[in-house]
Amino acid sequence: MNAPETPALSIQGLSHSYGARKALDAVSFNVAPGSFTVLLGLNGAGKSTLFSLVTRLYAAREGEIDIFGANVMRQPGAALRRLGVVFQARTLDLELSVMQNLIYHAALHGIGPMEARRRGNIALARAGLADRANDKARALSGGQMRRIEIARALLHDPKLLLLDEPTVGLDIKARADLLAHVRHLVREEQLGVLWTTHLIDEISDDDPVVILHRGKVLATGRAADIVARYGASNIGDAFTRITGADEEKISA
Repeated sequence: MNAPETPALSIQGLSHSYGARKALDAVSFNVAPGSFTVLLGLNGAGKSTLFSLVTRLYAAREGEIDIFGANVMRQPGAALRRLGVVFQARTLDLELSVMQNLIYHAALHGIGPMEARRRGNIALARAGLADRANDKARALSGGQMRRIEIARALLHDPKLLLLDEPTVGLDIKARADLLAHVRHLVREEQLGVLWTTHLIDEISDDDPVVILHRGKVLATGRAADIVARYGASNIGDAFTRITGADEEKISA
């Protein structure tokens, strides 16, 4: 019998509070290597808090977070080397060129400027933006900025990528293009992805889905299986039945 595959991300019994308010309550789920896993929840569900704990912006005091078997609190170097992150807020330096943004970020991972430029050129070509290397970041569209942030997050060759509501503020075409780009990375690079959203049209039937509501995981599984389990017509209907929330809040 083959040994079980080590999850790209394993979260077990994770809780976090802000004073008396519990933002996460015993959250547990896994992200498999080479999978596009969706964390679905409304604003305030606890998605950003979870990201802050995984990336060690906050210290996890209750529960365990492992990245490819390395514990985030006890083995932070080994864990975070395997992790790339795109936060909801835009983080490019708008006054630097695209390549300067990449080289600066690479230096934070101990990658020298020549190697950073080599990796940056590969990453920009993969993102379809090879011709924008010398342009200032402020000259890019919102969708292009997101692609650059993804390219930057992958410079140190992590095998797990977290994206926190990455399509916020993008138009329909830019959203679709970004989603297609990340799904391509999953297929071609065997990248494990945790994609957080409140938009049901970003979810495919075969995607593993984690439904997070008011700090608790209420359902996990393939989107199609969750829909069938709750006798729903689609994942938005299933979300409404599971959480009691207004489906309009998670519409496209």
